[in-house]
Amino acid sequence: MSRLARPTHGRMIGGVCAALARRFGTSATTMRVIFLVSCLLPGPQFLVYIALWILLPSEDKVQHKAQTAW
Repeated sequence: MSRLARPTHGRMIGGVCAALARRFGTSATTMRVIFLVSCLLPGPQFLVYIALWILLPSEDKVQHKAQTAW
């Protein structure tokens, strides 16, 4: 499993589904379909998506921090 960060390439809106797909080893399309199907169920799916969009760092910021740490 890789670090949870929103990728700079291959994202549609915020990169949350692409980040989760990379983390769990599935395709981004599969994760997007799972998200869309979950929206048919009651729950706070959109709020969780927005929260992850805000809380997850972008991949370029994570790489920049790793380079400046040493």
